[in-house]
Amino acid sequence: MKPMRMHHVGIVMPTIEKAHEIIDLLGLEVDYEGFVDAYHADLIFTKYGEHDSPIEFIVPHEGVLTEFNNGKGGIAHIAFEVEDVEAVAKEMEESGKGMLERAAVQGTDDIMVNFLRPKYSNGVLIEFVQTVAPIKRNK
Repeated sequence: MKPMRMHHVGIVMPTIEKAHEIIDLLGLEVDYEGFVDAYHADLIFTKYGEHDSPIEFIVPHEGVLTEFNNGKGGIAHIAFEVEDVEAVAKEMEESGKGMLERAAVQGTDDIMVNFLRPKYSNGVLIEFVQTVAPIKRNK
């Protein structure tokens, strides 16, 4: 596998308001927002800065993520940018490591994603992200 650049850190939050409290506390700026149908969750990505990587705040409306850390939220995953998420998944499967999804799912309109099951990465949920269209950033 090629070396990968970290794409973002994903943090589950119970509400949009709680996500904005952290954004304001840290002086971060919103880059873009979206909704992921596959996981029934709102997303807020912060901007890349000169010295930082973006954070993805995930606000689930239903499903298992609503119970993450007893509903309080917390750090969910680290994500790495890849050229071809399906090729990475195939490579992982061929080496005996399972993926969370059978095939990559659409994140926001501009990315496809899949996750390495945490039992293969010492309990860390790792997301692989492929950019497939221009990002629709907030202006």
